Amino acid sequence: MGSTKSKKHKTKAKKSSAKTSPTNAPQQLTPETGAALFEDARSRLEEVFKALDIHPDAQARLMQPSLSLQVSVPVRMDDGSLKAFPAWRVQYDTSLGPAKGGVRFHPDVNQHEVTTLSFWMAVKCAVVGLPYGGGKGGVQVDAKALSSLERERLARGYIRAIADIMGPDRDIPAPDVNTDATVMGWMIDEYEHILRAQAPAAITGKPLSLGGSPGRVEATGRGALTVLDLWAEREERQPEDTTLAVQGFGNAAYHFARLASQRGYRVVAISDSSGAIYNADGIDVDAAKKDKTQQGKLAKSQQGKALSGDDLLALEVDVLVLAALENQLHRDNVGNVKAGAVLEIANGPLTSDADSALEKRGVPVLPDVVANTGGVIVSYFEWLQNRAGETWKEEEVHQRLDARLGEEAKRVLQRAEKDQVTYRQAAYRQGIERIAEAIMARGNCQDCR
Repeated sequence: MGSTKSKKHKTKAKKSSAKTSPTNAPQQLTPETGAALFEDARSRLEEVFKALDIHPDAQARLMQPSLSLQVSVPVRMDDGSLKAFPAWRVQYDTSLGPAKGGVRFHPDVNQHEVTTLSFWMAVKCAVVGLPYGGGKGGVQVDAKALSSLERERLARGYIRAIADIMGPDRDIPAPDVNTDATVMGWMIDEYEHILRAQAPAAITGKPLSLGGSPGRVEATGRGALTVLDLWAEREERQPEDTTLAVQGFGNAAYHFARLASQRGYRVVAISDSSGAIYNADGIDVDAAKKDKTQQGKLAKSQQGKALSGDDLLALEVDVLVLAALENQLHRDNVGNVKAGAVLEIANGPLTSDADSALEKRGVPVLPDVVANTGGVIVSYFEWLQNRAGETWKEEEVHQRLDARLGEEAKRVLQRAEKDQVTYRQAAYRQGIERIAEAIMARGNCQDCR
C-alpha cells in the first residue's frame, strides 16, 4: 500500500564521478509531453470517481477546464525590436470560489502544462478547505534572458491581456516559477491602472508595501515542513534521526531546507539546475545559499562535494524531497530511488507510473496537493487581509498556517490509514469530494443561464 509505514534507511551516498549535470534532466516539456502530462494528471481521477461514487454530472465537469484563454503578449525590447510571447490563463473549476494560482515565466510553458497546473490547484485548494477554484497562468519566455525593464513590460502586458477575466472575485494570480513579489507589484499596479481603482486583493504574493502578507515568501517551504513533521510523528521518527536529500534550491526548496535544518533534520544533499552537492554530516543551508548567490551555481559551493542530479535522486536517505519541476521521477529512473519516503514540494514531480512503482515497493509519498499548499494558504490570508484592510503580524500568519494545514493534512493521513490507501489517494478523495459536492449543490442545469 505504501501509505502509512516506511522502512528506516541508513544514510549512504552513491559514489559520484564528481561530474555535474542538470537535476531536471527528465524531459523537456513540449506540447506533446504537456498533453501527456495533463492526461496523466486526469488519470488519477478515475480511482476517486469509483471510490466515492461521484455523480456523472460532476465527473463530466471535472474532466475539462471551465475556461482556457490563450493570448499573445507583445513586448518592446530594449534594442527597439518587438517580440510577441504566447501566454495562457486557465481556470479549471470555480465551484468553490474564484480561481487561484500562480503565473510562471518559462521557455517550456504551453497550454497543456498550464491546464494541468490549474487542475492541481483546484484539487489542492479543496484539500485544505480554501474557498477557491483552480487557476494558473504562464508565458512562454526565457525570463533569464530579459532585462528588468523587459520583464516589467512583459508582466504588465500579460495583465492587460487577461484583465477581463481576473479580479478579487473571479481569478487571483500569484507568483510561480521565475516570478516573484517584484513582478506581482508590477502586475497589481497595471491592473489598478486599468480598473481606475485600488484592488489589492486582485493579486497575491505582492511586496509588503503594496498589501503583501508577512510570511508569504517562506510559506510553501514552511507548509511542507509541517506535513513532514506530521508524518514523522506518526512514524515515531525524530528529526535528528532523519536524513533529507532536496532536489531544487529555489524559493520553496531553500526555505524548506533552512527550516528543516533548524528543526533538527539532517539535509545531506541539495541541488539546482547546475548540479548537486552532498555532505553526509549535513549541509549548512545558508552558507550554500550564499555560495550560490556569489558564484551563480550551487555546484561550485564548498559546503559539500559535487554530485550529479541523477545521483542525488538515487541517494540512500530517509526522505527524498522533490522541489524542482514536473516529471522528475518517471518510469525510466524511479527504479534508482533508494529513499525511504518521498516528499513532493514541486507540482507533479512524479508521473503516475513512478507513483505506482513506489507504492508497490512500499515507499510512501507525501503528495504535492497537500505538501506544497503553504503558499496558497498564505495567499488566502493575504486576500483576506486586503479585503478587510488589515495587516497581520508574521507570527499570527505562521500560527494560522500551521493550524489550518496541520488540521487538513492530519485528516489526509488519517484517511489513508482508515481506507488503506496511499496518501495521494486520500488527498484526492478529500479534495474531489468537496469540489463535487459544490458542483452538485449548484444544481443540475448549469447551461440554463
